Amino acid sequence: WEGEVGIGRTAGVSPASGMRPGRPRSRGERSGIPHLTPTLSAPQWTKASGEGVLFSLGYEKARLADVVATLAASGIVTLIDVRDRPISRRPGFSKHQLATAVEAAGIGYLHLQALGTPPEGREAGRRREWERFWGIVDQKLASAEAELALQQAAAVAREGASCLLCYEADWRVCHRRRIAEILADRHGFTLHHLSVADSGG
Repeated sequence: WEGEVGIGRTAGVSPASGMRPGRPRSRGERSGIPHLTPTLSAPQWTKASGEGVLFSLGYEKARLADVVATLAASGIVTLIDVRDRPISRRPGFSKHQLATAVEAAGIGYLHLQALGTPPEGREAGRRREWERFWGIVDQKLASAEAELALQQAAAVAREGASCLLCYEADWRVCHRRRIAEILADRHGFTLHHLSVADSGG
């Protein structure tokens, strides 16, 4: 969800034991689709070695230059923006500014609005009403327009290492988690949730 506009999972963070706020029930519990546990760390990938890998990243509290550097170091070919409203209070993260920045680094940009969290989902996320939040996310991703966007995202990801982008740094409470799980289940992608390296600049 895009908590920022309603007003990145972090690699190397070990989930706490037991139930966590925002932990959705697995797709297997509700729809027969098995839950996939993402890999929690990502090495330096080349474009070639990133084949079959689907990345995700949240830009919360990050600088644009650091996000671009992280994407480039991970060998990302295409950044897939899955925000419903691709606007941001953080400098450089509104749609056109972000596209310009990543394209200057040789990375493609694709915005798939149909995969974004609708306003009522963002409100549920802000209120930490997780059961309601994940229900809204699942309903949206089951729509015809979202299905077409999922197919487009899969086609792009098969062509080269791609990264789903939204606002939340913690992938566990972001709707990009569900998108990644669906794509991994259908197409066999390995999931890597990136953290943004802080250059301190």
